[in-house]
Amino acid sequence: MHNAPAVEIVGLRKRYGSRTAVDGLDLSVGTGSVTAVLGPNGAGKTTTIETCEGYRRPDAGTVRVLGLDPTTHSDRLRPRIGVMLQSGGVYPTARAGEMLRHLAALHAHPLDVRALSERLGLDGCGRTPYRRLSGGQQRRLALAMAVVGRPELVFLDEPTAGLDPQARRATWDLVRELRTDGVTVVLSTHHMDEAEQLSDAVAVVDAGKVIAHGTPEELCRGGAENSLRFTGRPGLDLTSLLTALPPDTGAAELSPGDYRLTGAVGPQLLATATSWCAQNGVMPDGIAVERRTLEDVFLELTGKELR
Repeated sequence: MHNAPAVEIVGLRKRYGSRTAVDGLDLSVGTGSVTAVLGPNGAGKTTTIETCEGYRRPDAGTVRVLGLDPTTHSDRLRPRIGVMLQSGGVYPTARAGEMLRHLAALHAHPLDVRALSERLGLDGCGRTPYRRLSGGQQRRLALAMAVVGRPELVFLDEPTAGLDPQARRATWDLVRELRTDGVTVVLSTHHMDEAEQLSDAVAVVDAGKVIAHGTPEELCRGGAENSLRFTGRPGLDLTSLLTALPPDTGAAELSPGDYRLTGAVGPQLLATATSWCAQNGVMPDGIAVERRTLEDVFLELTGKELR
């Protein structure tokens, strides 16, 4: 991964009438990385990505994509980027194979259309008009259209929405291969496990701003503590246990015989806890390290109410 950003956004603002969609947003996307942009509906992420793609003009702030202004340099930028829209972008009566071959012909060094079609399970529907494709086939065609030109940077908007597990896995594998080949991927998704599995960096957007940014590990490690759970005989001497454990560790008996230790969960805490149990004749059953997931972090940051 290179240090120079593929996307650099500083102070982006965009309003629609009286509504502020993006409110001074800052974001940097490293070249050759996969960056997931997460946010509840109406958070401003779609407007931000569409501005990067050149479909919307910012009211204020600067946006640079591959070093270029996507509004004024769209003719130079479009051959270098791939865009997968959440919907549309294809003529309803166009046949899937024709559309993909047409896009491939617009690029100097496209991917092999037949191999890409087979890879994404589209080889059997090449003569089918777009409007007659299933929802999953339409999503896979949109993905193929985004990558067939060998882009340096690709924007994927909800790439696995409505896909079955096999197609979802194939999409994940393709995203990983893009990164291996040095392609920068900006991924907008509501699937937290997808972001956690694929991303080098995650940006959480809410109320038109980036409210958290980091690797999935950094975001899941911060804030609320991780915990170590185990069961044993009820009524253990927690004061004695805390004395043995590292500083800033908490201990609680959640229900009779069900214990949780909180703090910097790592090898030292695990070893110290099991050593204390051994010295006190306690058999700790069901030892489990529980960590926050990206979904936990997302809900903590953006709230649990429906939007």
